[in-house]
Amino acid sequence: MDKLHIVKLGGGLLEDSNATATALASFHALSGHKILVHGGGSQASVLCKKLGIETKMHNGRRITDDDALDVAVMVYAGLANKTVVAGLQKLGTNAIGVSGADANLIQANKRPVQDIDYGWAGDISSVNTASLKAFLSIGLSPVFCAITHDQNGQLLNTNADTIAATVASALAADYKVYLHYCFGHAGVLKDIKDENSVIPTIRVNEVDELHHKGIIADGMLPKLQNAVMALHHGVQAVTIEKPETVHEGQALKTTVIE
Repeated sequence: MDKLHIVKLGGGLLEDSNATATALASFHALSGHKILVHGGGSQASVLCKKLGIETKMHNGRRITDDDALDVAVMVYAGLANKTVVAGLQKLGTNAIGVSGADANLIQANKRPVQDIDYGWAGDISSVNTASLKAFLSIGLSPVFCAITHDQNGQLLNTNADTIAATVASALAADYKVYLHYCFGHAGVLKDIKDENSVIPTIRVNEVDELHHKGIIADGMLPKLQNAVMALHHGVQAVTIEKPETVHEGQALKTTVIE
């Protein structure tokens, strides 16, 4: 069974050209099949501010009203996605930028309103693994943005961490899948002010306790929740790390295990 790396880049890494270059070089250095998933929430927030649109969040997840969806599509599927694809082509990785709507790769449903109305947030219902495997088989590396669709013409904003974990889970039957969550820190930190306080290993049954203690909060919570889901669906390993360590076997990082 072939190995497949799925790397999710946090939107903050796309704000700085040096950080972006480092992240893309690390992804390029991975051998074999690979898929990149990127956020762009920070960039979307900046554009929202310029346009006078309020950014609304709850537990690390964006609340997407009509205006926020327009901005998300422009930033995620447009500027961020094509910047990443062009950067990978420069390095020699033959990348293809996609949203969930392209080739019907990811279908989602609008999240039902419960305690919180997330607006045009999409919860994934299916992944088109046949098309993804076809891309991979001809040497293409799909680059997913955080936009999906509902098969009825409606675009939806879907958490990029969730896209990475769900795509990883869907392909785990066909590849040995390794999922990497990359952002600006070396891993999950006991003390957010101390880069050396990385928790090297987190077991799935420890996630709730760390959340209650406040160690896992904001955007880290969906990462850990999705890591648990991916492991339950056959993904080989999930790491949370800086992008430059993805292609290195031994490095400071957090590994989530069963």
